[in-house]
Amino acid sequence: MPPLTRKVLLIGWDAADWKIIHPLIDSGKMPTLKRFIEEGVSGNLATLDPPLSPIMWTSIGTGKTADKHGVLGFTQPRRDGLGIQPVLSSSRKVKALWNILMQEGFKTHVIGWWPSHPAEKLNGVSISNFFHHVTGPVNQPNPMPPGSVQPERLAATLEELRIHPHELTAQHILPFVPNAATIDQRQDPRLYGVAKITAECATVQAAATWVMENEPWDFMAVYFDAIDHYCHGYMNFHPPYRQGIPRKLFENYQDVVTGGYLFHDMMLERLLDLAGPETTVILCSDHGFHSDHLRPGSVPDEPAGPVIEHRNYGIIAMHGPGIAKDELIFGASLLDITPTILSLFGLPVGADMDGKPLVSAFERPMIPKVIESWETVKGDSGMMNKEQLGDPWAEQAALEQLVELGYIDPPDQDAQKAINSCQRESKFYLACTFLYKNAHSKALPLLEELFEEQPDQTRFGLRLAKCYQMLGKISEAREVTDRTISAWEEHRLEKEREIREKTKELGQPEIDSNSPPQRPAPALDLLQGSLLLAEGKPEEALIALQRAQKALPRMPALHLRLGQTYLRMNRLQDAEEALFQALEIDPECAEAFHGLSTVYLRMRYYQEAYEAAATSLGLIFHNPSAHYNLGEATFRLGDFKGAETSWLNCINQAPGMKKAHDKLITLYQRFLPDPLKVLEHQCFIAEKIIPYQNTLKGEQPTKNDNLRPEKENTGRITEVDCTKKFNLPSAEVITIVSGLPRSGTSMMMQILTQGGLPPLTDILREADTNNPKGYYEFEPVKSLSRGQFDWLQDAKGKVVKVIAQLLPALPTNYHYRIIFMQRDMNEILQSQRTMLAELHRKQEENSQSLAASYQAQLTRLESFLNKQSNMEVLHIAHRDVLSNPMAQVQRVATFLDIPFDTENAAAAVDPSLYRAK
Repeated sequence: MPPLTRKVLLIGWDAADWKIIHPLIDSGKMPTLKRFIEEGVSGNLATLDPPLSPIMWTSIGTGKTADKHGVLGFTQPRRDGLGIQPVLSSSRKVKALWNILMQEGFKTHVIGWWPSHPAEKLNGVSISNFFHHVTGPVNQPNPMPPGSVQPERLAATLEELRIHPHELTAQHILPFVPNAATIDQRQDPRLYGVAKITAECATVQAAATWVMENEPWDFMAVYFDAIDHYCHGYMNFHPPYRQGIPRKLFENYQDVVTGGYLFHDMMLERLLDLAGPETTVILCSDHGFHSDHLRPGSVPDEPAGPVIEHRNYGIIAMHGPGIAKDELIFGASLLDITPTILSLFGLPVGADMDGKPLVSAFERPMIPKVIESWETVKGDSGMMNKEQLGDPWAEQAALEQLVELGYIDPPDQDAQKAINSCQRESKFYLACTFLYKNAHSKALPLLEELFEEQPDQTRFGLRLAKCYQMLGKISEAREVTDRTISAWEEHRLEKEREIREKTKELGQPEIDSNSPPQRPAPALDLLQGSLLLAEGKPEEALIALQRAQKALPRMPALHLRLGQTYLRMNRLQDAEEALFQALEIDPECAEAFHGLSTVYLRMRYYQEAYEAAATSLGLIFHNPSAHYNLGEATFRLGDFKGAETSWLNCINQAPGMKKAHDKLITLYQRFLPDPLKVLEHQCFIAEKIIPYQNTLKGEQPTKNDNLRPEKENTGRITEVDCTKKFNLPSAEVITIVSGLPRSGTSMMMQILTQGGLPPLTDILREADTNNPKGYYEFEPVKSLSRGQFDWLQDAKGKVVKVIAQLLPALPTNYHYRIIFMQRDMNEILQSQRTMLAELHRKQEENSQSLAASYQAQLTRLESFLNKQSNMEVLHIAHRDVLSNPMAQVQRVATFLDIPFDTENAAAAVDPSLYRAK
C-alpha cells in the first residue's frame, strides 16, 4: 500500500468545539481555520467515557482504550509511597504512534502531549507536558523540571523560549479582558489566570515553531491545553449572560473564551506556514465544552467533577496531500486518529487497536493493511523504560495545576489516604472504560468493590446498578438502587442538620419542619425509572421519570428514558414526541436519533428509520444497536448488501448480539446465499466463537487438524467415536456422507451403496478420470443454501452426499447420521488442483491461505455439529479406509445400525485410485 503523504502534522486543541468555532468562522474571526476546512474534510469526533484528558489524549496517540494503554486518570501513586504524583509517560503500557513511526524510520517530534513526562528518547525532539509550566517570581530563576526535553543538547536552547505570565504586557491581555485595567488583582485572581494560561500556550507554540524551523521531521504532534483551561475557568462568563452570575464578572471576562479561540487561529496560521503544502495536517480535540443552554448549573463535589462541563463531541479537520476537499466525515472517534495516520504513511494498522482508519476522508479509495500488533515488532521505539520515573518533587508543580483546575482534590496529609483515593479513582475510571466498551462483566467486580467500600458515593451506585441491569441481574440492580437512594437521603439529612446548626448559631429562623421533603436527586429518579422499566413496570417507571422531568425539564437523558418507556408501552407517537423533545434540547443527541429509528421501525416507516439510524451513527459510530437498526431499515428497503454491512458492524462492536447473528444467518440463507457464512454465525451462537470475517477486526481461527486428529490404525475394530443422540428406525433417518471436496466422499458413497444402503443420486454429473466410479451427487443438495428442503423427505432411509460447508443449512426437523471423511489437507489441496487443471478452471494460487480457510471452516463445523441434537457423526480417516477397509467398514456398519453387507462394501475400496499422496 503506497503512502498517501510524506509528512503529517497532528495538532491537538483540548476541548475545542464546533459549537463555538462555527459562529466565529461565520463572523470572519477565524479565517485560518475557515480556509483549512474548506480545502479539506471536517466533522465531529466522538469522545470516550470517562472523558478525562490524559486518558483520551493517550487513546488518540495509541488508538487504544484505557484498559489497554494503562493511563487511568490524572494521578498515580509515587513509587516511594510518599503520596501521589501526576500521571507520567511511563504509565503508558503500549507504543504510541510516534514510537511506531520511529521504528519504521520516520523522524518524529512530540511537543507537550499529555502525559509525556519524562520526555521519551525519540529520534527527533520530545518536549514533555511539564515544559510549559513556569512558576515562581519572574525575577528569579525558574528552571524547567529535569527530563522535560530530549535530546538534552536542546534543553538550554528550548528553555529560553519559556514565557512567564508576568512577561506578558497589556497588549497581550486586552484581547481577552478589555477591562483589565479596572480589575483589582489583589481581590480577583482571575486576571492572572488568563495570563498564566496564555503564557503557557505561547510557550508551547514557541517550542513547536522552533523545532519546525530547525529540525527535520516526517511526523510531528503538538498539544495545546489552553482552550480547555480557558473554558473551565471562564465559560461561566461566556455570552449569553446567565442568571446568578455576578454582572461585573460577566462584563470583565465575557471575551476570554472567544479570545482563546482567536489566539489559536493565529497560532494555526503560523504552524501551517511552517508545515508547507507538502504536509497533511490533522487538527483534533478530545471532547467539546458546553457553551449554550446545556451548561451545567454547578459542578459535582467529587473527583474529576469538572468533566460534567465536557460535551460528547470534539472536532476533527484534515487538510493536505491524500485528503479529500471540502467534505464532511461522519462517525469518527478519537480512537481513529492513530490508525488513520498509520494508513496515510502506508503502514498497517494494529489489529489490537480499537480504532479504524478514516478512509472516507482520503482522496482515493484504499484498503488498509493490518498487522496483528505493533507491540511485538522489535527495534528501538524510544518508548519510556518503566523503571525510569521523573523527579517526584519536580512533578508537584503540575500536580498543583490539576488542583487549581478542579480536576483533583488536594492530596491528603496522610499519604496512604491519598494513595488509596488515587487507586480508587483509577479503578472507577477503568470500570467506566469497560462499560463504554460494553464489557459489563469486566466492569462488574470493580464496581462491586468500589460500592462496598464507599456505598455513600452515588456515582458508584448509579454505575453499578446500570451494570447489573445490562447484565440482566435485575434483583441485584434493585438492591443497589435502594441502597443508593437511602445513602443519598442520609447525606441530605446530614446536610440539613448542618444548616440548622449554622442558622441557630447565627440567630436566624430555623428551617420550616413542615415543608415537603425533597425528592432524591433527578439522577436517582432517572435510575429508578430505568430499573422499573427493566422490571416490567412501565407505568411506575413513567411516574418516576415524570417526577424527574419536573425537577430538570431540560435534561435530554430524561426525555430519552421517557421515549424508551413509551416504546415499551407501545405508545409510539408519545415516544416520538419525547425523543423530539430531547433533540430540541440537544440537536446532536445521537441516542435520540437511535431511539427514533426504533420508533420508525415499529411504525414501518423504513426510510425515516434509515435516516434516523444513519444520523445517530454519523454522530457516534460505536453503537451496535444503532447499526442493528440501520441494517433492519436497509433490509426492509431492499438493500441486502447494505444490511449485511450494518449487521457486520453491529457484531464487530458487540459480538454477543445474537439477534444480529440470526439476521445474518437468514440473509445468507435466503438473500445472499453463502453456506460458509451461515456456518460461521451458527457456530458463534452455539459456542460464542468470534466469526472468521474478512474484516479489519476479524480474528484468526485457532489452528486445528482436519476436524479431528486421525486415529492411529491398529488393524482392530475400534469403538464408534459417536454419542447416540436419538433412537429411531432407519427408515426415518437420513444418512449423509460429508467432508471437504476431494476428501474421499465419493469412495464412501460407493462403499455404502455396495453395502446395501440405497443412494439418493442423479446422473447429471458423469464419471470422469478424477472419479472413474462416479460422483454419486444429487443436484438439489445445492439448493440447501437457498432454503429449499422439499427433496429431503425422499432422503429418509437413504444416503446422500452433502459437502461440509452445507451441513449447517440442513433443517432441524429431520434426523441425520453423518459419516464425515477426513483427509490430510495437503492431499486434499493437491487433488483439487489436479481436478481443476483437468477441467481448465481457475485455481487458488495461495495454498496456505486456502488451507487456513478450510481449517477455519472445519473448526467451526465441529463446534456446530457437537451442539446439534438431531445429528450423529462418525469420523472416518481416508488413509484408514485404504489401509484397512474391513475395519473401517465394520465401524460404519455399527454406526448405521442396519443390515449391511460388510464384505461387499469393503470390496468397493480401490487403492489404485489413491493418487494424490
